[in-house]
Amino acid sequence: MKRFSLELLYHIVGIGSASGLFYRDGSVFIASDNAGCLYEFHADDASLAKIPLFDSDVLENIPKKIKPDFEALAERDGKLYLFGSGSTKNRTNVSIVDLSTKKVERRDLAGLYDKMRTASKIDADNFNLEGAIGVENAWFFFQRGNGNGGNNGVFKVIGSLESPDKIKYFPVALPKIKHVMTSFTDAILVGDAIWFLATAEDTQSTYDDGEVLGSIIGKIDYETMKIVYSEKITDRQKFEGLTFFSRSDSEIVFLLCEDNDTDGMESGIFKLTLSLD
Repeated sequence: MKRFSLELLYHIVGIGSASGLFYRDGSVFIASDNAGCLYEFHADDASLAKIPLFDSDVLENIPKKIKPDFEALAERDGKLYLFGSGSTKNRTNVSIVDLSTKKVERRDLAGLYDKMRTASKIDADNFNLEGAIGVENAWFFFQRGNGNGGNNGVFKVIGSLESPDKIKYFPVALPKIKHVMTSFTDAILVGDAIWFLATAEDTQSTYDDGEVLGSIIGKIDYETMKIVYSEKITDRQKFEGLTFFSRSDSEIVFLLCEDNDTDGMESGIFKLTLSLD
């Protein structure tokens, strides 16, 4: 599985710092790490709608110190969950959007994040969630090891978010690009495999950005939590959102979004096609 193609599919004006994607029936739902709204892009007419996630006069380009930092987007039971990264005390909320009614529910997950840090022994300076997957009786969260601890790993939260029955943590050794270890930026479940994105960013901070050295796509076995495939797809872009688009016997297609770490209100949605031969 070494052949791939990567192309720009949509150039969207009106969204900055895209961090998460979900595709369904011709619509692309997009999370932004410095916005308090969920974007819905309609591919047929290129229109863009906004779903406010909380009451505020400022819902876009929120200053870094106070932004909710929605970095993990996951669908479960017809609802989209936008999780804060947990990298600071004000980034511990989840906003839940019903895709049918567009109604929004908001919860504080500070208690859960504390339990996750305890289970993994990851300190507050290194804790940074960048991907989530919801299944029938569990949640998987992907810890981005871009802090000085280099803690890449997967949390498995069994039970509810507010009162989990059990939390397991699986450290994951990700490949390097040049001299820098890649770190998780998103993940999804397709069939019985976890597909992930990871980026090499030359920084030892979960808060400050660094030079981007490239991104990889990879696959993790659902049962063992071991990497079974990875491949570099760019040497300059920081891809942070991943969603399933289509599949045939010979290839699988994903949509990706790029976080360019600027205040500019433009985002690219890319199509990544991987050969399954």
